[in-house]
Parts: sequence; C-alpha cells; structure tokens
Amino acid sequence: MHPLAKKAFSLQAAGKLEASQETFAALLAEQPNDPLSHYYYASSLDRLGKERQAVPHYEQAIALGLSGDDLEGALLGLGSTYRVLGEYGKAEKTLSKGCSLFPNSKPLQVFLAMALYNNSKHSEAMEQLLYTIADTTNDTALKSYEKAIRFYADKLDTIWDQ
Repeated sequence: MHPLAKKAFSLQAAGKLEASQETFAALLAEQPNDPLSHYYYASSLDRLGKERQAVPHYEQAIALGLSGDDLEGALLGLGSTYRVLGEYGKAEKTLSKGCSLFPNSKPLQVFLAMALYNNSKHSEAMEQLLYTIADTTNDTALKSYEKAIRFYADKLDTIWDQ
C-alpha cells in the first residue's frame, strides 16, 4: 500500500477526517490515473458529507478498472451518493449493477431496496428487504418464520380470500 494511503487511513482511524481527506487528495495528485486513489478520495469526501464532489471520483475509479472488494465498495458508495443527491434512477442502476456483480453483498441489496423505494417501486423494495432479512437474521423468532417470509416476499399485494 502506498505510504500516503497508509497515512490517510491512520488519520481516518484517529477520527481526523479532514486531514485524511487532504492526504488522499495528495495521493490522487501523485497518482491521477490510479483507480484506488480515486476511490479512496471519493470515500473520504463522502465521509465529510461532500457527496457531490465525491461522484466524479467514484465514477473515475470505476472507469479506470477498479476490481474486487474495492469495486463493490465504489458501486455501493456511488449508488448511495446518487440516492442522497436525489438521482434515484442513477442510484438504482448503479446499485443493480453492483448486485449483479456481487450477488452476495447484503449492503448492496439493502441500498438497492432504498433506491427502489425512492423510485416508487415499493413492492420490489420490500421484496428485496424481506429476502435480505431472511438471508441474514440470527433472530430465532424470525428464523422460525423464514419460510413464510420468503413465500410472501413477492406476494405482498395478494389477497388470500378463499
């Protein structure tokens, strides 16, 4: 790992977010074509509530070929950022792409559910959340209803009147 990145992460861990962001900015200036530098910088901006400034760096990180866990994190960060900026269509598209590339990512699934909700796709949002809850809960009471939760997840508007 680049020494500036190590320093920035240490600052971040110490709660010095402004100093961390400045250090990531220095790293980006030194390595402007490095996808990780863009991703780290975008994330540092996001942590400071500078979402609009983070967007082009998330986008650049992805365009430059970010991969693996870092790509997963960048898609989550970008999709979440689009959502809080009110760009719900972009949020849904980005988070859906993340879910297709990383189908086991529960954070991506939950953030996609939020974007679906914002796009007035309430049934899809609930379905996504219910499956995620069924997949991840350790609550014994919920586990006892897992089969029912899964069954009804995509049938929330069905009336069973027989």
